[in-house]
Amino acid sequence: MRKKLLIILSALLLVCSLPLSGTFAASTERFSDVPSSKHFAEAVYDLAERNIIGGYPDGTFKPGNSITRGQAAAIIAKMIKLDTSNVKNPDFKDVSTANGYYKAIAALAEKGVIGGYEDGRFGPNDPIKRGQMASILVKAFDLPRDGNIINPFKDIEYLQSHRENILTIYKLGITSGTSPDTFSPNAAITRGQAAKMLKATEEAKPTMITLRASDFNWRRISEIVYDKSNDGLFKSIQVAGKEGYTEDQVQLVPLKEGAGKLNIAGLPSNGSYELAYKKYYVTIKKVNGELKLTMEETDDIFPTAVQFYFLKEKVQNISLTTMQGEKLSDSVTFKQEEYGNSFNVWFDIDKPGQYIATLRFEGGEEERHGIDVKQNDDRFYYEIKTLKENPSDVYEETATADLVKHIIRTKDAEQIAIITRDPGTNLFRVKATGQKEGTIIIDYDRRLSERYCEAIEPECYSAWTGLYVQVQRIGSIVNVDVSKNYEMDH
Repeated sequence: MRKKLLIILSALLLVCSLPLSGTFAASTERFSDVPSSKHFAEAVYDLAERNIIGGYPDGTFKPGNSITRGQAAAIIAKMIKLDTSNVKNPDFKDVSTANGYYKAIAALAEKGVIGGYEDGRFGPNDPIKRGQMASILVKAFDLPRDGNIINPFKDIEYLQSHRENILTIYKLGITSGTSPDTFSPNAAITRGQAAKMLKATEEAKPTMITLRASDFNWRRISEIVYDKSNDGLFKSIQVAGKEGYTEDQVQLVPLKEGAGKLNIAGLPSNGSYELAYKKYYVTIKKVNGELKLTMEETDDIFPTAVQFYFLKEKVQNISLTTMQGEKLSDSVTFKQEEYGNSFNVWFDIDKPGQYIATLRFEGGEEERHGIDVKQNDDRFYYEIKTLKENPSDVYEETATADLVKHIIRTKDAEQIAIITRDPGTNLFRVKATGQKEGTIIIDYDRRLSERYCEAIEPECYSAWTGLYVQVQRIGSIVNVDVSKNYEMDH
């Protein structure tokens, strides 16, 4: 009697569920309802041969039947070789430890691949929907999520819960829409469709590396520092985690052979809000026909470009000294490009400190620039600030301004700069005192405005109430800049 009951129970399980290893799992067997002409046939037989899916006792696969959430969990857990031996109970109301899919559901929930409904259920017997399947595939197989995808589907709205994951599997070619402009995220998935999507996901995933916040003892990954030299070499994708479910990640997808750099920042797990940084050399080589990315942590800092923009003439020569006057080079090697009616110039520097660069133009004139180079061990490059020498400046207000008086609002402004106005004119002269840096606010006795475009619109006017004086300094190099103090709402 006991043997008879076991046989009946086994038959019921095969009929009511999608077996992980079915009667027709061997490659020599064929399902009577899956002819080779079906678009999902290759996937069905491949997964069956690997004992990931199976058929029914009557020799069919029933590709048109829907697949449940519990069945999908069991299949995917097996496909990604997820350890289900020691799982944490996710406490779904409708998934007891006796449930046949319990271990797979619990393991995937613990990994942050699946979740339940708002009422605390998982719905193991609910047919899985296309949108749900998209999210499970992206998370379970750790697919690259660059998010830079044009949405062709009118039924996938901007805030739709599975939107990004649907677009990810669409971009990777795992599935298409039910029509050119619809995805049907709430439509149930059949067994045949599920097999094809699973197989396609395996094949579509590129070789890549995923870094998690916990790998660095961080609670959050805050930034991937952009480095232009990495363009076209590898793609770095920042993936935000969901508190209580998943952690922040960085996905690195190699694009071609070569060498590059990775600099990332995050918040430590100790609760500190001071960013921590990691720097790596990235090497990409082809191994057995596939691109393989490796990383090596480093403390190196690279020579960094000192850049001068919008110069009035073409530069003929650049000499470089320390701030104390020690000559470093009479002729620095530099690069130059013409940009409209101006020129941009740059050269590399490889040591921290303060310098003076003297630029000699083709017309014979010279100008000096202060350079402040600071070492930041968290970054691959030095922090560089440049400042053109200009110890005094002159500003003439429009002739129609008809100013009667002006008021210097800044306290102790004379420690920053001496400000004079030529009698009977709107001409202001500003000279730095050299005592300290700072800003000075000068108010007029009236509000001034001007139109800067032809259209009769409020946006075409600017208004200012006086002058804004800024005095900056790098070592002995001082710069004075005078500009209009514009009203904030214009």
